[in-house]
Amino acid sequence: MNFDFSKLKELNELDFEQIAIWPKEVKIVVSLFVAILVGGLGYWFIVSPKLPVLDAAEVKEQELKRQFEAKYRIAVNLSAYKAQLDKIEEDFSSMLKSLPTSNETPGLLDDITYVGTTAGLNFKLLNWQQEIPKEFYTELPIEMEVSGGYHNFGEFVSKIADLPRIVTLHDFTISQNEGRLRLQLQAKTYRTALANVQDDKK
Repeated sequence: MNFDFSKLKELNELDFEQIAIWPKEVKIVVSLFVAILVGGLGYWFIVSPKLPVLDAAEVKEQELKRQFEAKYRIAVNLSAYKAQLDKIEEDFSSMLKSLPTSNETPGLLDDITYVGTTAGLNFKLLNWQQEIPKEFYTELPIEMEVSGGYHNFGEFVSKIADLPRIVTLHDFTISQNEGRLRLQLQAKTYRTALANVQDDKK
């Protein structure tokens, strides 16, 4: 198909009522112009306003994909999560059993006295101090003062750690008195709010 550019010179002389007899070159150019104009107007008035909606939809799609992937990983590892939760509950229950109840706290002093004397220490002081309520538990401090040697102190601390009930040691002060070493410290044990409720029921 030959395209005669000279025919385009007739554009200014064309009559729109006689489109049927326009040269084919003019028809092609006019058709292209109309197509470009319609395409531009369509993009501006129809497509362009929808672009922000499309962007928001794409962002939402990515977010939903991430949520799906996260839930899929949880679903795949659900049995492992359940096993882990059971282990945590078991450990927590075991820890609760390691905390003394109100009925057991008097016997705790006897246990501390026993492990201290078997470690070769002499007790100068062993008294309960004021309870310190916390949000989820109650702190039960014990003031202690013992005398002995370094090895006796080490054995005592080791035996305290082996007690069936949780006892922590704090604020160590070692001094010498009449050729013997003196150890002042504070022991702490703990009672949970759950233990308090159980004791009230008893």
